[in-house]
Amino acid sequence: MRIHNLYTDKSGESHFRDFEVEWAEERSGSRLSKKLPATGIIFREVQPSYDLDWHPAPCHQYIINLDAGAQLTASDGESRVIGAGEVILVEDTSGKGHLSKAVDSKLRHCIFVTTD
Repeated sequence: MRIHNLYTDKSGESHFRDFEVEWAEERSGSRLSKKLPATGIIFREVQPSYDLDWHPAPCHQYIINLDAGAQLTASDGESRVIGAGEVILVEDTSGKGHLSKAVDSKLRHCIFVTTD
């Protein structure tokens, strides 16, 4: 399972990278990761016209898109569409941050899982 990751380097620029979930055990026909720390869950509904200028993430958090995607642009210029069913860990809490924009003119429901 791939997780997108948006982070800030030492010079304040944001970049994407990916990591794979590490499986810790197999049980009843499924694989499980280790239990990861979380501090809260926020449910969010985002309008189809959503288009947010440069901003850092408010905290380290996983964003899980449920039914629509969003386009994120890192300050290094790379853009990605994080689609429905995909997960991104945003950690660019300092520096210029990123751009966020709705795609496909669709209402989006997502879950934020905060980690700090």
